[in-house]
Amino acid sequence: MSFDQLASELQTRKQASLYRERRVLQSPQQPDVIVDGKAYLAFCSNDYLGLANHPDIVAAFKQAADEYGVGGGASHLVNGHSFHHHALEEELAAFTGRSRALLFSNGYMANLGAVNALLNKQDAVFEDRLNHASLLDAGLLSGARFQRYLHNDVNSLSQRLSKATARRSLVVTDGVFSMDGDIADLPAICETANDNNAWVMVDDAHGIGCLGRKGAGCAEFFDLSQEQLPVLMGTLGKAFGTSGAFVAGSEELIETLVQHARTYIYTTSMPPAVAAATRASLKLVQADLWRREHLNELIKRFRDGCEQLGLDLRDSPTPIQPILIGDADRAMSMSEALREKGMFVTAIRPPTVPNGSARLRVTLSASHSLEHVDRLLDALDQVK
Repeated sequence: MSFDQLASELQTRKQASLYRERRVLQSPQQPDVIVDGKAYLAFCSNDYLGLANHPDIVAAFKQAADEYGVGGGASHLVNGHSFHHHALEEELAAFTGRSRALLFSNGYMANLGAVNALLNKQDAVFEDRLNHASLLDAGLLSGARFQRYLHNDVNSLSQRLSKATARRSLVVTDGVFSMDGDIADLPAICETANDNNAWVMVDDAHGIGCLGRKGAGCAEFFDLSQEQLPVLMGTLGKAFGTSGAFVAGSEELIETLVQHARTYIYTTSMPPAVAAATRASLKLVQADLWRREHLNELIKRFRDGCEQLGLDLRDSPTPIQPILIGDADRAMSMSEALREKGMFVTAIRPPTVPNGSARLRVTLSASHSLEHVDRLLDALDQVK
């Protein structure tokens, strides 16, 4: 059997301006990049604090690679749980104000592992309609009764929770929504869940490092305790500038994941050098308060400029600043026009976002300058 049918479907995607293509980065993650042999000023990396190429983190990685080698070699439960893995888990637990933390190879695996370890067909899971694909997949794969509530709408959530008859109920939400940049109303969500005897799980991939005085994310930003917010997931490949993810919570939660989370049990651990690099990054995240202060200054500069240009921004106080375009063809054309002016900004189209809501997803980093933002605003003024 040939793949002619698949070829036809791919061609249809191209004609609808929905075809995805990879571009080759030939430089470190930083504002000035080389992509496919051309120089750009980039505004599409999730390296929010500008740490992915920090010399202290690179040095920690190199030293640990010399001492421990490169590969993890085995799963954590066999012979792959190194000194740096263990130390990083303890440091992340202290950082987030949780009893324990558990490392995963990436955020997708953390979400799949946590939800599926906690729920089965006897249970119910309630998810925000705009949750990340990994959370939606986790809920569907768990076999639990799957319900989606209106985006960041506590009344919609409450109505669904009040009718639940399952053994366990789990409310799952992004902390910062990756395509809109808005923040979940976590105090109200946690209160509603508690009133209905449900757990709350937050994917704080885009909040950890950026929100809160010391960068501990949504839990610190809203001052939510482990009891109020019992399942906290964070990723390390964004603001931390390294790779991997973790789940933090109570002793009982983490031991349950160790025993039952298949994406933890049945995979090789991350390279020890990555864990060592993340330990160095964690210190910078906490010590360099100026990074978050500068990031907030950049966000204000960009939003004020876009307002003057009449651009349609989402209501986001975070480094994720989407410019709503609507039509996928136009979003792609504007992205290409920006590249011609030396600006690298990605167009996000369906099915990643709903139909009719294609956008330019601008992301800001503490490594950007105010002058960088002004250059982007000038380019946007020319291509809008």
